Formats: sequence, C-alpha cells, structure tokens
Amino acid sequence: MINKAPTRRLAWGYAILISLAIIQQFFVYLHLYMNQSYTKLDVVLSIASLGALALGLLLPVGVSVVLIFVYLVTYFVWLVTFAEPNVLVFSWWLLIPANTAIAAVIKRRLVRSARVIERLEQMKDRNPEIDLDTTLGNKEAFEDTLIKQSNLARRYSDCYGFSIAMFKIEFLPLVLESLGSVRYAQFLLEISQTIQKQIRYEDHKFFVDRGRFVILCPMVNVDYLPMLTRRIKKNIMDLDVLDKKGNELQTVIKSGALVFQKEQFSKYDNLDAVLAALERNTETDLIGEYI
Repeated sequence: MINKAPTRRLAWGYAILISLAIIQQFFVYLHLYMNQSYTKLDVVLSIASLGALALGLLLPVGVSVVLIFVYLVTYFVWLVTFAEPNVLVFSWWLLIPANTAIAAVIKRRLVRSARVIERLEQMKDRNPEIDLDTTLGNKEAFEDTLIKQSNLARRYSDCYGFSIAMFKIEFLPLVLESLGSVRYAQFLLEISQTIQKQIRYEDHKFFVDRGRFVILCPMVNVDYLPMLTRRIKKNIMDLDVLDKKGNELQTVIKSGALVFQKEQFSKYDNLDAVLAALERNTETDLIGEYI
C-alpha cells in the first residue's frame, strides 16, 4: 500500500496558505470599506505579509520559529501601546507569522519530497534481490551468491565446499487453482519459515519462482545432506494447508541437490544450467555431483 500521508500534508499546507491569503485580502477589503482609507502602515504590513512567505520558504525552520516569536512579542507590545485598534491592524499580528509558519512547513515537505525523488532515481536502475511474496532472496540474489561461493570453493578446494538443494512444489497449477493468490502467497511464506527453522544461520535460502525454493549450505557434511533434505521436505509436507473451500490440501514436495565439484567450476556461471540440474535431480530425489 502506498503511503500518501506526505502528499496529503503538503496539499493541506497549500490549502491553508491559500486560505490565509484569502483571509488577508478579506480584511484588507473590509478595512477599506469601513474606513475608506489605506495608510502607509497598512501598505507596509501588507508587504510584510508577503515577505513572511519568502522568509518561511528561504530560511531554516529553526530561524523561522525564532523570528515568529520575536515578531509576536514585538507586535503585541506595539499593538497595546501605540497602535490604533481596528480589525486589520489586529489581524496582522496573527496572519504574518502564520504565513511564515505555513511556508516553512511547505518548504520542509518539499525538501523531503525532493529527497525521496532523488532516492527513487538512485534505486530505479537497481534490480531488487528480494522476492516480495516470501521475503527470500530471488533468482538474481541466488546467482550472485552462487558465483561468490563457487569462487571460494575453487580457491580453497582443500578445506571449503558447499551444497545446493532445491525443494519444488509439485502440481503447481493445481495448487494455485485450489488456494487462490492470497492463500498461495501465505503458503509460500510458511514454506520459507519452515525451511529457515531447519537450516543454519550461515546457510542461504532463495525463491526462484515457479514454486521452487533453493538453499545453499556452505561447509555442510555431504553425508548429512540427504537427511537434511528429507527433513525439510517432510516438514513442508506436514504443513496444514487449507484450500479456498476450507478443505485440507495435500501437497507434494520434490527435492534434489548438488554438491560442488571443482572440475565443474565453469558451469556454475550458468545459473539456468544449475537450476535445470537441480530440477532434474528433484525428479528422483537425487543428490548429484554433475551439472
């Protein structure tokens, strides 16, 4: 959901400023009607109200607040001591500082909006690395991590390695039709949370679309990998999933894995080939070594 509060506040600021301008004009016309005159003091104060707008837009907010306070005190002393009491003279006491305050607020909102626009300009060319449905790393994030890990494993092949496992939702079109988009998104999130509970903090997990989850586990014991994949698959299939009619949905999860081999290093640059090999291995719940 888009947060419209800043734009709404800015619109209110403009509306209040326009209202103040209308009120000031009203008092000027009322004064002219009642007194049939417009003195030099009235001209000076009218110009001051315009100057107050400029001060509010140009000066920092802190300085504007200090000037408003000084003006209110000084004008009040002059008002009760020397001024000829009338509606217009009294109105300048409140309207001029109000102009400065509202202009300062509008300026602050404009500055914030400009910063947001600058930030969006900086981010528009960046590809997101988070899948919005699952909050996991997406395909691009998986590719980046895979390249880094394969380079580490090649450089320190005697003491470093990693394994990759895929968990795939079988009969995905049927699952989508049974759950609907909202329930399916919730199902993906529950799978993500289930996987996280079964892996280590240093392990990586990703969602690479079409109901496929991938984990990348550095320095995992190869003999332990089959037990890990079976446990994760079982926990996912044990999730209570209700379809649109409130009936329990029986889900089928397939898993497959790859263990990094140094002689296969060059093939880890091809993400699609790695994903294809993982997907082939899911067909037989296989843990393979070759892409």
